[in-house]
Amino acid sequence: VRYGLELLPAFAVFAGVLVGTLLDFTRVLWLKVAVVAAAAALASVSYVAVWRAQPVSLREAIANSRTRIGFEHEVAAMMRNLPASANILMYMGQHAAILQNAGIPFRRTINEGSHRTWKQPADPEGLWEKALREPAKYVDYVVAFAGDPVWLGVDRGELTPLTEIHGGSGERVVIFKTRAAQ
Repeated sequence: VRYGLELLPAFAVFAGVLVGTLLDFTRVLWLKVAVVAAAAALASVSYVAVWRAQPVSLREAIANSRTRIGFEHEVAAMMRNLPASANILMYMGQHAAILQNAGIPFRRTINEGSHRTWKQPADPEGLWEKALREPAKYVDYVVAFAGDPVWLGVDRGELTPLTEIHGGSGERVVIFKTRAAQ
């Protein structure tokens, strides 16, 4: 569905060009009026149909997010139990809404954006990279989703698993406590 959306501008331009071409080649006044009336009727029917129905891209997003939303609410509920002053290492690329649902301010996280942006693609001395290497030195808790950069890159030697949550679509998250939080 979403891959067809880029054709909409082409259809709109084509419709305008078609109406203009028909008007240029038609000499009979009533035929010109009929072409304009047909174009206006088609546009009106299209607007009414879209106005009454949910956009197809919204329906697709809702259908694809049902299990994810439940999973994120479950993770957020567990994160609400963390101390209010705790710092958290977490990859935000996939599950940023969890912090919002848990009421945790973004400033309490170290995430993939916590490095010097002018040092690309990686910054060995950046806060994100340092926290992945030595989490106990920088954060109190680590939230790692299976397959994300925290899961793949964090040194688990100084971490104690607190809880593990499994989602309906095979997602998995482990919340770790560091030695700093003990």
